[in-house]
Amino acid sequence: MSNRGGLCRRFLPRAFNFFKDFLVIHLLPTLKRGLAWFALGVCLTAHAQKPPIQLAMIEGMSGSFANTGEAVLRNLVWAVERVNARGGVSTTEGKRLLVLNKYDSKGQNEEALTALRAAIDAGAQYVFQGNSSANAAVLIDAIQKHNERELQKRVLFLNYSAVDPALTQDKCNFWHFRFDAHADMRMTALMQVLKQDAKLKSVYLMGQDYSFGQAVLREAKQQLTNLRPDIQVVGEELHPMGRVKDFLPYASKIKASGAQAVITGNWGNDLTLLVKAAKDVGFEGKFYTFYGNALGAPAAMGDAGVGKVLAVAEWMPNVAGAESVKFYQAFKQRFDKPSEDYVHLRMQLMMEALVQPIEKAGTTEPFAVALQLEKAEVSMGGQRGQMRTQDHQFQQPLVVGIMAKQGGADVPFDVEGSGYGFKTVKQFKASEVAMPSSCKMVRPAS
Repeated sequence: MSNRGGLCRRFLPRAFNFFKDFLVIHLLPTLKRGLAWFALGVCLTAHAQKPPIQLAMIEGMSGSFANTGEAVLRNLVWAVERVNARGGVSTTEGKRLLVLNKYDSKGQNEEALTALRAAIDAGAQYVFQGNSSANAAVLIDAIQKHNERELQKRVLFLNYSAVDPALTQDKCNFWHFRFDAHADMRMTALMQVLKQDAKLKSVYLMGQDYSFGQAVLREAKQQLTNLRPDIQVVGEELHPMGRVKDFLPYASKIKASGAQAVITGNWGNDLTLLVKAAKDVGFEGKFYTFYGNALGAPAAMGDAGVGKVLAVAEWMPNVAGAESVKFYQAFKQRFDKPSEDYVHLRMQLMMEALVQPIEKAGTTEPFAVALQLEKAEVSMGGQRGQMRTQDHQFQQPLVVGIMAKQGGADVPFDVEGSGYGFKTVKQFKASEVAMPSSCKMVRPAS
């Protein structure tokens, strides 16, 4: 059986559920039909007693934020491929491969719930989502109710980027694990850099009008009051998420306010279009962003963004260190198109943090895995992170970078082929950006 498994892995660099298509599309043109179908039969036989572990990604794959969904998909596909390339996940049943199935939520709550039901019906035990805190909130509630009703079909929710702080505080849930730093943690890192800018005296707050955007503006005002009470907030704006096609009126208001900087949690096209509009109206201030380091924003700003656009993340390509460079080069080898250049180290850590508890528990049963996942500690690319048992909030270092032209030792890598990258301004230990939690976790008895 082990030889058969090795044959499968030789023909199967991608997830198991894509294997048949891979053979038919890629191997049939170059191999004899009989050999290809023989290989398929061997692989299916080898795994007949070891069904793959079903993963479901529920994300907006169409609509205004489709590009962010595609970026997530690439990251999760790569994470799954890496696990499968080493033989899969060890359980008491033996090695099992991972299978990733995607479901399009269109960024809408009702669509996300429909996708959840479809994923569970298809056998998913682990659900991944992140590009909307609103979607995450309804999924958490639905999964809680489902798990109470269906003890034999329970699921875990792994969240890679829904960062409304409430999700691991007042709304914390045993079945939900967050692997991104939440908004207050990210703001803490940004503010530690902002407060050092003695010349900065006025800021404009811009956000998307939903739970996450509101949380960003609320925390920005609180931390400005605590750290830089001399800075004046000259404007505050919440706009409809994903519905604004022309940000010129907003950009004009920012410029007219006299703001020297914009603080924003905008992401996806809502950030790119804002940045483009600011450039068009001649705004020369800084942008303190959560997500300004990719998805078109650097190219949109061009030279106007050099030295002015800052972003915070758990990791960036120009973070120093041999392990970091090796990690990024491996991703670039797998996805070599400039348009695909958006890698999240936290998503790779998330997948490793799932595999580790399954192997420790020896089973994929979600409750047993959750008890181990609460204590998971993983590392990759020079980055180490640990799940906090109290609230299921992953604790990891953060980095703030500033946009710069590619070149030299500080900016060896650019973003999306734009010629611009992000130079590391400051790195923070996990303990430096950890935040207290109000979570009162309710754990099921079994």
